[in-house]
Amino acid sequence: MSLIRRSNVFDPFSLDLWDPFQGFPFGSGSSSNSLFPSFASTNSETAAFAGARIDWKETPEAHVFKADVPGLKKEEVKVEVEDGNVLQISGERNKEQEEKNDKWHWVERSSGKFLRRFRLPENAKTEQISAAMGNGVLTVTVPKEEAKKPEAKPVQITG
Repeated sequence: MSLIRRSNVFDPFSLDLWDPFQGFPFGSGSSSNSLFPSFASTNSETAAFAGARIDWKETPEAHVFKADVPGLKKEEVKVEVEDGNVLQISGERNKEQEEKNDKWHWVERSSGKFLRRFRLPENAKTEQISAAMGNGVLTVTVPKEEAKKPEAKPVQITG
């Protein structure tokens, strides 16, 4: 597990949801008498691919998310909106099937599940989100509402 994070969890303006219990061993058991409540656990299968690299940029018209998902088909990736304003991007890369006569010399490609969540700002039009996949990159576009210009109403001064 890498200790270097691209986002600062102590930044009050960070919109990346962070799980402070991620990677801790407690709570992963299914025992009901566990001392700690059960949290989503990260096992070795998911840890290798869990950090899917995602860029988020804001243009005048939209929020654009680009995720590197090389080798995945669009059927293996899911884009959802939870609770009205949380964008969730998830997917899974399955392990390559081992044949009985195969002899592996080196394995570096990761497999497993990934899940990333981003809290969208209030100006996001979540009902108009679109996603496209090409060349191993998933692009999710979240249109923005036009900024409302404050109306200035003149007030007549008497006296």
